[in-house]
Amino acid sequence: MSKKIRFQSQRQEEFSKLLLSLCQSKSVWEVWADFITLSACTISNLAGKDAPSYAEREAEYMKIIQRYDTAEVDVFPQLLAILTMALEENPEQDFLGTLFTALNLHDYLKGQFFSPYSICMATAATTLKGIKEQAKEIGWVSVCDPCCGAGALLIAARNYAQCEHIGPENILFVGQDINRTAGLMCYIQLFLLGCAGYVVIGDSILHPLDGPTNPPLLINLQPGQELWLMPALFSETWATRIAVERLKLALDSPISEDNADNQQTPEN
Repeated sequence: MSKKIRFQSQRQEEFSKLLLSLCQSKSVWEVWADFITLSACTISNLAGKDAPSYAEREAEYMKIIQRYDTAEVDVFPQLLAILTMALEENPEQDFLGTLFTALNLHDYLKGQFFSPYSICMATAATTLKGIKEQAKEIGWVSVCDPCCGAGALLIAARNYAQCEHIGPENILFVGQDINRTAGLMCYIQLFLLGCAGYVVIGDSILHPLDGPTNPPLLINLQPGQELWLMPALFSETWATRIAVERLKLALDSPISEDNADNQQTPEN
């Protein structure tokens, strides 16, 4: 870390200073990955003990936190608070993705680089033309990024939609990434921006999430994939939309028992 880090904001500098304070006996990558996992587990379990994977994520949280002493444990909520304030002050950014790159952590993701937010915003403006009409027609829309990384493209989609006067409560955000840490970075940032949806950790080439036989609200999880539901998806509004999607699918093409068992929604 001898190379001078170029921060894009005071919040990034503040976050980095705190993060590095935990790196006396651990690598920056280890502390970063621990922070991401701890934050994601905390967010996931906000849905309550009846939520899928509650016990598993509680156990993972405890296993990680036990590697830190009391003073170090207190740093993690401070880091999450800084991230929260940064996105509240400026939602037009990929805070974690840009800081991840600034800290040269991409070497641990096999050279993975995240797209700059400015490019993602231009992409969103190009690909989401007509989203307002679609939202009016059925009441909501879905946006999927099969290689979501830290979530820059989905964040840009959220912000573009707001410019079109479509709130995040009317958009289902779906992300997928083969790398767990990257996918959870996306999950955390979308949650803090008030989004409803989910992130799947898994290979999007072998098992893509979207398609004519895969309605985005009825998740057909494949073996080895990991599902992270955003708490906002448990709202009554989305529960109604899920029920409608189930009815439509049943009317269009009855589900076999095997497929029905694989489908996952917030209720199960």
